[in-house]
Amino acid sequence: MRVSEQWLREWCDPALDAAGIGERLTMAGIEVGAIELVAEVLEHVVVARIVDTRPHPDAERLRLCTVEAGPGDAPLNIVCGAPNARPGLIVPLAKVGARLPGGVRIKSSKIRGEASEGMLCSARELGLGDGEAGLLELPTDAPVGTALRDYLQLDDRIIEVELTPNRGDCLSVAGLARELAAITQTPLTPRPLPEVPVRSQRQVGVQLEAPSACPRYACRVVEQIDPTAPTPLWLQERLRRAGLRSLGPVVDITNYVLLELGQPLHAFDLDRVDGDIVVRQARAGEPLRLLNGQDLAATPELLLIADQSRALAAAGIMGGADSAVGDSTRNVLLESAFFTPPAIAGRARAANLQTDASQRFERGVDPTLQRRALERATQLLIALCGGQAGPVVEACASERLPRNLPIRLRLARIGRVLGVDIANAEVESILKRLHIQLSADGPGVWQALPPSWRFDLACEEDLIEEVARIHGYERLPTAHPLPKANFPAAADDHVSRERLALTLVGRGYQEAITYSFVDRRVQALIEPQLEPLALANPLSAELSVMRTSLWPGLLQAYAHNSNRQVPRVRLFETGLRFIGKGDELQQDPVLAGLIAGPASPEQWSTAAREVDFFDLKGDVEALLAVTGCAGQFSFEAAEHPALHPGQCAQLQRNGQSVGWLGRLHPGLESELKIDSALVFEIALAALTNGRVASHCEVSRFPTIRRDIAVVLPQHITASAILATARQACEGSALQELLLFDVYQGQGVPQGHKSIALGLTLSATERTLTDAEVDQLMARLLRALADTHQAQLRG
Repeated sequence: MRVSEQWLREWCDPALDAAGIGERLTMAGIEVGAIELVAEVLEHVVVARIVDTRPHPDAERLRLCTVEAGPGDAPLNIVCGAPNARPGLIVPLAKVGARLPGGVRIKSSKIRGEASEGMLCSARELGLGDGEAGLLELPTDAPVGTALRDYLQLDDRIIEVELTPNRGDCLSVAGLARELAAITQTPLTPRPLPEVPVRSQRQVGVQLEAPSACPRYACRVVEQIDPTAPTPLWLQERLRRAGLRSLGPVVDITNYVLLELGQPLHAFDLDRVDGDIVVRQARAGEPLRLLNGQDLAATPELLLIADQSRALAAAGIMGGADSAVGDSTRNVLLESAFFTPPAIAGRARAANLQTDASQRFERGVDPTLQRRALERATQLLIALCGGQAGPVVEACASERLPRNLPIRLRLARIGRVLGVDIANAEVESILKRLHIQLSADGPGVWQALPPSWRFDLACEEDLIEEVARIHGYERLPTAHPLPKANFPAAADDHVSRERLALTLVGRGYQEAITYSFVDRRVQALIEPQLEPLALANPLSAELSVMRTSLWPGLLQAYAHNSNRQVPRVRLFETGLRFIGKGDELQQDPVLAGLIAGPASPEQWSTAAREVDFFDLKGDVEALLAVTGCAGQFSFEAAEHPALHPGQCAQLQRNGQSVGWLGRLHPGLESELKIDSALVFEIALAALTNGRVASHCEVSRFPTIRRDIAVVLPQHITASAILATARQACEGSALQELLLFDVYQGQGVPQGHKSIALGLTLSATERTLTDAEVDQLMARLLRALADTHQAQLRG
């Protein structure tokens, strides 16, 4: 929520600057995410009057304006192309030397041969919102020559508050001011709100057919308003600073009251309402076109506001297009209702909507606020648009209204939970400042009754939290608990997740943490053969299903970095993937990674190259080496729908599939609009199950190195050759076996390749003889010939 500092200070004005207010709110649990100026500094921009206009002699769309810039100043000649430039209009003028947002500097110039001594400005050019085409029209009583910054009170700041879901009571200026007054012990000064006199007897009845979902509904008719009345600039500015744009005076007033008091309101065109208002559940398939043009197919779970013939609005979410107020509306029906949180929660997201009204109703609106908000909206509407107010009509199922119950609070319990003794008088002062009614129930014991707007206070611990945050978390002592648990020792053959993570960090990776919820479309592109578990109440359409792989989150993180000109990306993540099997949900921990960009950081001594499959394979082999069981793993050529054919491998351990690695499929890269990347994903259990370290004596005798080159069919894989060689040398003095050369070309038959193997031999008790080594080499060559048709290369 965005709140104007000036508006907040009208309700509570502590002796703190904006940064101080933000710090105090944050330390009390109301996090302030940002504080920013409402507009850039506008130098030499003043209020001016257009005295006269005439056509430009050399440009059909331009006009020559004579402008009065202030008392005693000579009139200025300015060329202007705005369609609304006309004599008598009060507008902002950027004088010569003015600096506008974006670094624009105003200079004297000639436009199509005519001198222009400044610029008449639109709202967009001043950084005051998009605005309509044309100049920003100021009120006719705006003092000419006054600095625009002073006239519009642009020395203001926006305090952006990031509220947790349990603090819906702070989603208004009044609510945040209440909180600030309690924290800073500053007086709260709400605006007096007298009742609007009733001058019309016209009214609309209300029928509550769903009292459990809407226990209170109030409405009022306001007749004969002026549909041409403009929204005053001060109201437009307050809406703009809160992140809302002006949509006409009636809608602007309902939005203003929502921001000021926290009560969502709605306005119907009374002439489009057929008879009494009915609050009821929807009928299956009942049509409703919303204000945004969306056609909503209602379900019985949806609460509707209807008249005698059709649905008018989705209650607590959005109004309908058929009954919306417009430029010709003269008679208005104002609605102010209390909808219970369970009746609204999730309904907006189910329709892919998220409105200011639903956000508040989902968290809980003060059930006593409806009439007061209705009076405030009526007061503003008559002041701005004229008209006559009818009586307030209210239907209430009082037995269904929420009621806060008294909570027993003990002073001794506060001390035990917080670890500090807080004086009896301070506890009472804190709770009374929070509008919590107290009555003594014995020495150091109270019965505390929360106010109607605090839906989050239900038990003693909630009240202790209130005491702690207003007292000041920073004033609570720091105490570290003494662990008494007996932690079992890890198995000797267990490889910790931390050790695997450090291995990747040592190879240049950074750890990522992504959502377990992903976009259904992206998930289907990666693993189309799996049906992901859909969320009943997703946060958004992009987070609608549970992931069956960690790749969607890593790819999103990669795209985020790539869009911010980060060329070299190395990311890994450990987490759960969720795979449905019948009625059960299988949750498998996995380790996944992604690499993209240059193989090494930019440097002068090495030529730049992009990462390839073997870079990724080397990183995976480093993980396998940590287990001490690298020989049990093998890489097998395979196909995966998300990976590039020919650059894809399945990782197996003892013949069982435990993961995948390879380059992303070009089609997937095109769909996701990302550059080439390589990924891997391995079952964490396969990496954490290592082997117990064992002692191996180091030989003090000389080692013998023998190299052989064999020619064999091209389709034989290196892993198969090495496996055969190890099996042939089993039980011998073989210390190391490596493949150090692969050759195809002159001297090697077509369809064959030459493989060079290096063997390092050493015994621990004596020096090996040439005869023993020759015998081993002969056995190795026979095994390669029998298994792979290999021949010693001449």
